[in-house]
Amino acid sequence: MQYDVIIIGSGLGGLAAGAKLAKEGKKVLLLEQHFQVGGCATHFKRKDYTFEVSLHELNGLNKTDHIYKMYQNLDAVENLTFLKIPEFYRWLGHGMDIVVPDNAEQAKDILIDKFPDEKKGIQKYLASLFSIRDQLFRMPEDRKKEKLLRPLFPILYPKVVFNMKKSVGEFLDSMIEDDKLKLILLGNLLYYHDDPYTMSLLFYSVAQTSFLSGSYYIQGGSYKLSDFLADKITSNGGEVLNRQLATKIITENGKAIGVEYRQNTKKESETQKAYAKYIISNAAVPNVVNELLPQEEGHKIRGKIESLQYAPSLFNVYIGFKTSLDRYGVQHYSTVVCDESCKTSADIYQNYTGDFTKRNFIFVDYGQIDSKLAPEGKSVGSICTSDYLSDWEHLGREEYRSKKKEVAESFIQRLNDVYPGIKEAVDYYEIGTAKTIQRYTLNPGGSVYGFSQIPSQSGNKRIPHEASIENFYFASAWTQPGGGFGAALGSGYLVANKILKKEQG
Repeated sequence: MQYDVIIIGSGLGGLAAGAKLAKEGKKVLLLEQHFQVGGCATHFKRKDYTFEVSLHELNGLNKTDHIYKMYQNLDAVENLTFLKIPEFYRWLGHGMDIVVPDNAEQAKDILIDKFPDEKKGIQKYLASLFSIRDQLFRMPEDRKKEKLLRPLFPILYPKVVFNMKKSVGEFLDSMIEDDKLKLILLGNLLYYHDDPYTMSLLFYSVAQTSFLSGSYYIQGGSYKLSDFLADKITSNGGEVLNRQLATKIITENGKAIGVEYRQNTKKESETQKAYAKYIISNAAVPNVVNELLPQEEGHKIRGKIESLQYAPSLFNVYIGFKTSLDRYGVQHYSTVVCDESCKTSADIYQNYTGDFTKRNFIFVDYGQIDSKLAPEGKSVGSICTSDYLSDWEHLGREEYRSKKKEVAESFIQRLNDVYPGIKEAVDYYEIGTAKTIQRYTLNPGGSVYGFSQIPSQSGNKRIPHEASIENFYFASAWTQPGGGFGAALGSGYLVANKILKKEQG
């Protein structure tokens, strides 16, 4: 069978690429090894509850955001309901209780009110983040103007270059002294990474300023976006095939020309072949290089990725509550709970890699918005913290199940310490670990963000979209610009536009 484009994997990058290309008239085949599309942007149902696998907050829906036009062009804005989240997050720890708004000006005022001695640092922190973001996304005509002005006003243009190798931890240390304030500002670090002192400031600036311009949730769950994009492909003449595992990328004279695949079942099935002018991989880059590409073509990329670090995974306790949570004092959508053992920003990485009973965690009550994840009068919640395959891979089957339950119950008890009595409302819970994510997505290490967002692996230092093989592209969290919903979608959208531009000559 001949297509214009074959896409391996239906994570958000693959879906965005396929939807855009199909919309522009290209014949698209998308192959997904799982039984449903979406990668981590999906759901599962138990009893009365729809459980959100991964999405807590979505950025980029503010009309001034650079991501908004992508959502608009893919017709998502007019066909999906994006719910405004009431605040960025509530932070609890060390005797402090502070709510950080998802509005930069309001956040600045609240933070200065709580930390008046840090007024200059707070102002500089926010101004610098937005300045870096603005310089990264300035228009071509602005770049020309800047080139002319730089000799006259050199002090105006150092931020991006100066901060390319800087970590978020270094950045904060240079302007903030209060340790509690640093911990509060890093409350949602786990949305990107696990260590502020290896987290890329450039990536953090783009993502954090987007959240500080408005946070959203997709009504019904993130799978609504995934299903919408898949429908976009099929309604425009393309095909989306689930339970189809790509086994080989077919090349000819150094050019990608097709894909071999088979039904993803325990019983070995017959291999099929499909051919296309362009091949896009939404699968994890290490898997593609080591398992799908022929030896010669894989060797061209292998040397570039062998030393790269994987981002952390996530541990999730998905909870169905038999009542709404207002009666237990839950008043905020997202609450960050900082353990007493984590006293400074330098403690964060040790906390996230240490004892589960002390790991900082985020609790999300989807019942604070009209999420449609539970019947009226009930709620769905999620406890989330960092996780690593090394926490689980050495365990036997029963040891694994026992440890999962033990860890989950310790987090539910800690949640009960914050909201007394809430444990009584738990109707059902299920647990996801790094091992779970690896099993369902095939991502090495169960990584949800691809390669780590450290300075040496961020921005244009990440694996490029265009591999060393003609007509072959990467589009996922593993490539540019990075991990997270907006970045993964953007990756696929950018690849689609590269192909369309190439077709136009």
